[in-house]
Amino acid sequence: MITVRAKPGEGGSWISEVTVQAGGESTRHAVSVSADDLARYANGDGAAAVEDLVRRSFEFLLEREPPRSILREFDLSVIRRYFPEYDQAFRR
Repeated sequence: MITVRAKPGEGGSWISEVTVQAGGESTRHAVSVSADDLARYANGDGAAAVEDLVRRSFEFLLEREPPRSILREFDLSVIRRYFPEYDQAFRR
């Protein structure tokens, strides 16, 4: 299960607190989402759109690595550096 709570950051950015419960383990993560990435990848704006984008991004990551391998704190834009296919999978 993936739980995401987003709150506004500075300059139109967002900070999301993410909890992942999978395979008998629980991990916590902090993910920042820039206004540009929100416009590029999300279906809308506001907290609900951020939470949906971050949740889908974690589903994408969990298909490729276990929860304990996901960085504890990162900017959403980092994902495409590790997984170039992210951009194609998420771009609107």
